[in-house]
Amino acid sequence: MKIVLDHLTKVYPSSTKGNPDVTAVNDFCFEIPDGKLIGLLGPSGCGKSTTLNLISGLETATSGKIWFGDDDVTRVPPENRGVGLVFQSYALYPHMTARQNIMFPLENFKGSEKLSKEEMRAKADEAARLVQIEPYMERKPSQMSGGQQQRVAIARALVKLPRVLLLDEPLSNLDARLRLQTREEIRRIQQETNLTTIFVTHDQEEAMSISDMIVVMKNGIIQQIGKPQDVYDSPANLFVGNFLGTPPMNVFKGRVENGAIVIGNERILEIEGPENQEVYVGIRPEGYLLDEKGTFHCTKKQVEIMGRDTSIVFTHPDQVSESLRAIITLDNRDEIPSTVCFKLKPNKVEIFRADTEERIDYKVREA
Repeated sequence: MKIVLDHLTKVYPSSTKGNPDVTAVNDFCFEIPDGKLIGLLGPSGCGKSTTLNLISGLETATSGKIWFGDDDVTRVPPENRGVGLVFQSYALYPHMTARQNIMFPLENFKGSEKLSKEEMRAKADEAARLVQIEPYMERKPSQMSGGQQQRVAIARALVKLPRVLLLDEPLSNLDARLRLQTREEIRRIQQETNLTTIFVTHDQEEAMSISDMIVVMKNGIIQQIGKPQDVYDSPANLFVGNFLGTPPMNVFKGRVENGAIVIGNERILEIEGPENQEVYVGIRPEGYLLDEKGTFHCTKKQVEIMGRDTSIVFTHPDQVSESLRAIITLDNRDEIPSTVCFKLKPNKVEIFRADTEERIDYKVREA
């Protein structure tokens, strides 16, 4: 099911006289292809959950249109839109077993759609097999782990064969290991059912790992849309560059000067294209190479070892980021001097306009 959001806007009137209205979603235009998993990504308060609620019908749009295929559903009640919605809190009925929770949406079918008990049970069993919770069907939510409860919630959303599956922060209540496992399951289920799915999260790692495309939002406005790796490699602006990546991008005050990117007094990269100007320089943590002849000098603060990764935490007079971190490959960690010399990987260095914070394209000058 293709979904089209056409200039979708949601404004909440101010509850206090004299205060401005709040625009939660601002002129949102996007076409979600049939059968794809789309990640709505952004910090708390960016409008991603409001967008999901507008699609589901739980919120009414101030202006704009919502299309499911050829159907305008902008004013259609949520129960008639054919959506399956999974909440952050799971929202399972505590007095019902897993089977009863999954069957509950089917009990509301009326008229020609009404199902017998046997048919409802068969559909519930089919949904349970899909999410792999057959052994827990007679348990109540209090007798299940968080991951099992989440699977029951997904099965309940799938059992009525929705046209669209909507997931609102579905993993935030799980521990790290279970979150990893469950997001893989969500991707498997989506690919098996081929349902158009929208996945809301503030966790960029979740969104990038399972989404066909991501939509990065800030203050109700779309910042960038694209394939996860494309957005990571070519952020549209400083906000997107900073938001995507763990650890985040290191940002410095710098300038383009006479065909080079300059931080402080050091020409860190020879380039072609941009004119002389003040810029922000963003360097991904994986973009550093230890090199005695490196052109970028920083002061080591500490070295952190986390399994396979070695991180140098460092400082620089022109840093904008509160914390700077370089992820390196190193066998002897005792050899890192207090003043660290780095050579930089050109494909991990971005520059952004100082006024608009938009990314500036450039070419690396051939040696």
